[in-house]
Amino acid sequence: MDYKFIKMDYLNSVSEGDPEIIREILLIFKDQAVEISDEMNLRLSEKDYPLLAFLAHKAKSSVAIMGMDDLAALLKTFEIQAKEGNDHELYKSYITRFKADTDEAVKELEHYMNNL
Repeated sequence: MDYKFIKMDYLNSVSEGDPEIIREILLIFKDQAVEISDEMNLRLSEKDYPLLAFLAHKAKSSVAIMGMDDLAALLKTFEIQAKEGNDHELYKSYITRFKADTDEAVKELEHYMNNL
């Protein structure tokens, strides 16, 4: 099956195809995605832009491991803008996109795991 959000080639190379390692990566990714999304929303409501920049950087690393290049690029933009305190009106859309894409990536990873 072709996946829209994750790239299994990279994940398989990192894990050497070991289902237990893939399962562990899935659980870590799932937990981090929820935690980061919740924290981003909190920091946005507090207008804590430096911490938003840090969270965008952290999120970028997580999604890059899954091969989510478009989202990683968006998070890089978010990181830079939040560091500089620019374009505040876009931050909510970045967080919403992060949440939606990572939710879909988790579904794809679960599908992959169920078919190993």
